[in-house]
Amino acid sequence: MGHIWRFAHLLLCCCLLLSTMGVQGSGYLKYKDPKQPLNTRIDDLLSRMSLAEKIGQMAQIERSIATPDVIKNNYIGSVLSGGGSWPAPQATVREWASMVTEMQKAALSTPLGIPIIYGIDAVHGHGNVNKATIFPHNVGLGATRDPELVKKIGSAVALEVRATGIPYIFAPCVAVCRDPRWGRCYESFSEDPKVVQMMTQIIPGFQGEAPPSSRGRPFVAGTRNVAACAKHYVGDGGTYKGINENNTIIDFHGLLQIHMPPYYNAVINSVSSIMVSFSSWNGVRMHANHFLVTDFLKNTLKFRGFVISDWEALDKMTNPRGSDYHLSIKLGVLAGIDMIMIPFNYTGFIGNLTSLVHDNTIPMSRIDDAVRRILRVKFTMGLFENPFPDPSLAGELGKQEHRDLARVAVRKSLVLLKNGKYGEKPLLPLPKKCGKILVAGSYADNLGGQCGGWTITWQGLVGNNLTAGTTILEGIKSTVDVSAQVVYSEEPSPDFVQKGGFNYAIVVVGEPPYAETQGDNLNLTIPAPGPSVIETVCSNVKCIVVLISGRPLDIEPYINKIDAFVAAWLPGTEGKGVADVLFGDYGFTGKLSRTWFKSVDQLPMNVGDPHYDPLFPFGFGLETHPSF
Repeated sequence: MGHIWRFAHLLLCCCLLLSTMGVQGSGYLKYKDPKQPLNTRIDDLLSRMSLAEKIGQMAQIERSIATPDVIKNNYIGSVLSGGGSWPAPQATVREWASMVTEMQKAALSTPLGIPIIYGIDAVHGHGNVNKATIFPHNVGLGATRDPELVKKIGSAVALEVRATGIPYIFAPCVAVCRDPRWGRCYESFSEDPKVVQMMTQIIPGFQGEAPPSSRGRPFVAGTRNVAACAKHYVGDGGTYKGINENNTIIDFHGLLQIHMPPYYNAVINSVSSIMVSFSSWNGVRMHANHFLVTDFLKNTLKFRGFVISDWEALDKMTNPRGSDYHLSIKLGVLAGIDMIMIPFNYTGFIGNLTSLVHDNTIPMSRIDDAVRRILRVKFTMGLFENPFPDPSLAGELGKQEHRDLARVAVRKSLVLLKNGKYGEKPLLPLPKKCGKILVAGSYADNLGGQCGGWTITWQGLVGNNLTAGTTILEGIKSTVDVSAQVVYSEEPSPDFVQKGGFNYAIVVVGEPPYAETQGDNLNLTIPAPGPSVIETVCSNVKCIVVLISGRPLDIEPYINKIDAFVAAWLPGTEGKGVADVLFGDYGFTGKLSRTWFKSVDQLPMNVGDPHYDPLFPFGFGLETHPSF
């Protein structure tokens, strides 16, 4: 009997050994083992993938069409929300996270279980999401000259994005805007590449600080950080007359000197992805530029993350648009683009790319390079180990600590350009104790106007029904002494101003929200009724004009009538930050990150130009001290 038990025990041991060998052999999936080296995991997964699975990884589709079946049946690798694309109007954190979870379940149900990477524009906070903290747009952050501040902002934005279950953002924009007529100029930190380089510190804010061993390679610290995307490569801020998606006419030396430097810093700071620009360089579309995308970015700069296209950018490569999608895919993928923001016609993309590989027009090595880069980011950020939203982060969205940080950013971004008429005493800081204060202008009580484009909707909206926040008027009312009477009138009449007995007036004017091409503007005048309000108020009482705008506007006709002038840019949801500085709780410290022209006829005009004759030069900004 003992012999039988020993034999049975031996047989069981053999079975276990064979079973273990099987697991370590064909059944053992190295790519699912986080203890394996990164390249081992990538190689193992890549070796198991069919062409269909590889092409699926290169496809990024819009959330509105990303059903579980579409994701699963096409092995989709990435989903995005376009500007203003949400799971429901005023969707909650839970609704966002639930949407991402369902999509992720579909991706994980495929044979290889490769998670999707969900991306969203978070260019000044988690702008698509109701009640998120909206920070000043980059044009204002550039005026702070404070890289540590933007790093903190990056960390806060990452937490708010992760609260909704999203691990990837299309930010920062590191364009060097050389012409304020460009509709995206507010997305640029500065006209000076050195300032933009300084502000790339927002990347380790988003992603976490890469250790020395990871510098220069994609890095995301963990589930409290997001993968970042430097955009738009390269030269998007230098197009002719500032026309969006147009041609940047400059030699290679000029491109390297002005537009390329922020990408050096982005790569050094371990940025996970880089988005290609809609624009052209000397007539060659960037999405078809093999020299700049592959030879320079990937090979010379040693960028190891993935290169992503812009929204429907391949469709735009032919004229008329979409007339030869087959050719567009060929040019884009061969140029070195790894992930295609399709975002709707995924069947056309998959079918065309598959046929281009089958007929050897696009070599398998190019497909493998693209997929290897995408997988590298997914593995590095821990997406295989933590594919689902973390419910413990739900409270990060719009939390007070982040709003306080945004308020600090508003204070530091304000630039004081005039403080008292010639020969007179400075007007700022304003006294909190006084009889009557007039607040005028259509942007004083306008949360949407403060936030600008890329807020809840793609283009943004005027008014106070947009999201949660504090307007400048509310900030003024909560800051002045209880004895002071604040009177608000959008467009007061001359008689009202003359007879009102006001000690002084704060006039808040600006331009309506816009994004991208809709913001292109060849005249840059202050929109009505701004000029007439300035004229009416400033002719009858001492006035401070606060300009809400994404760029310098033509203020020269009114500057002599104004007692004090403040560039507030697009400050976001925390309007109290403006009142903090107007009334002297904090001093003005901001410096122009852009040249302020006298006339649009001078444009483009940037610091260092031979005939530099601005109204206010780059770097200018008066300072005040707190009044305690």
